[in-house]
Amino acid sequence: MELICPAGTPSAYRDAVDACADAIYCGFRDETNARNFPGLNFSRREMADAIAYGRHRGVKTLVAINTFMRAGEEGLWYRAVDDAVEFGASAVILADLGLMAYTASAHPDQRLHVSVQAAATNAEAIAFLAAAFGARRVVLPRVLTLNEVAAIASTVSCEVEVFVFGGLCVMAEGRCSLSSYATGQSPNMHGVCSPASHVRYREDGTHMVSELGGYTINRFSRDEPVGYPTLCKGRFNIGDANGYAFEDPVSLDILKEIDVLRKAGVKALKIEGRQRGRAYVASVVSTIRKALAAPPEAVADVTAGLREFSEGQKTTSGAYKKRWR
Repeated sequence: MELICPAGTPSAYRDAVDACADAIYCGFRDETNARNFPGLNFSRREMADAIAYGRHRGVKTLVAINTFMRAGEEGLWYRAVDDAVEFGASAVILADLGLMAYTASAHPDQRLHVSVQAAATNAEAIAFLAAAFGARRVVLPRVLTLNEVAAIASTVSCEVEVFVFGGLCVMAEGRCSLSSYATGQSPNMHGVCSPASHVRYREDGTHMVSELGGYTINRFSRDEPVGYPTLCKGRFNIGDANGYAFEDPVSLDILKEIDVLRKAGVKALKIEGRQRGRAYVASVVSTIRKALAAPPEAVADVTAGLREFSEGQKTTSGAYKKRWR
C-alpha cells in the first residue's frame, strides 16, 4: 500500500520525502484547495520545484484542487488543473464534477483522483465517476466502517484510498455548512474551515473563552489546554448537559487495522495534516513507514508514540468501527 503524506509548505514537502513517503499531496496558495489558510500552500514556482524535487527522488506529487467551483469564476479552478498538469503532477485530486469533466476533456492522459470532498460513499457513485471521468482512485470519506470499505474495494474498478491518521471530521466531507454559517467563509468553496481571521480568544474571570465569528465555541478552565474553535468540536449547554455536541477533540488512528485494510484491497493509506508543522510530518510519516513494514502484532508498539501528535492527546477509530468515543 502506498503511504500518502501531507505537505502544507515546501519545507514540509521535503521532510515528507526524507521520511520515505510514496506520494505527497499539496495545494496551490488560493481557494482551489480545501486547506486555504494564511502561511500555507504553494506558489506556482514552489509547486513546480516541489514536483521536480519529488520526481527526482521517486516520490509522486498529488495536487489537491478539491473545492467546488463558483459560477462565473471557473477559470481559477481550470488554471489550477492546467498548471498542475504542466508541472508534471502525478495526479490531480478533484471534488467538483464540472472540474472533473474539464480535466477529462482537456487533459485525457492526466491521472484523476476523486477527493474525499466529493463524498463518494458507495460503489454506484464511484463507478459513475470512473466511467464518466476516468477516475483512477477514490479517497473514501471517514464515515464508513471497515466492512463497508472492504465491500467497496472489492466491487469498484478504481483504486481505493483511506485516511488512517490525523484530524477527524464527523461530517460528510464537502457537505458541511457550520463554518459558513458562523463566518460566511465556506470550507467547500473557499477552502477555509474556521478561518483564523474570525477566531477570537478572551479571558472571562478564571476561564478562557474561544469564539468563532462572534459565537462562543468553548470555555476552558485554567488547567485545560485551549483548543482551536471549530463548531463541530465546540462544547455547548444542551438541556441539562454540558459537553461536545458533535465530536470530542480527538484524532483518527486506525493504524492497528493496517493488515485488515491491506487484505481488504485498499491501495493507499492517507495521513491528514497539511496545516500541521514539519515535526508532525517528519515524525508521523517515518513512524507509519515503520508500521507498514512491521508484523501485525508489532504495529501497536511501533505507533504508540503518535498519540502526542493527536488532538487532545486522544485518538479514536471513528466510524471505521462505528465507535466515535
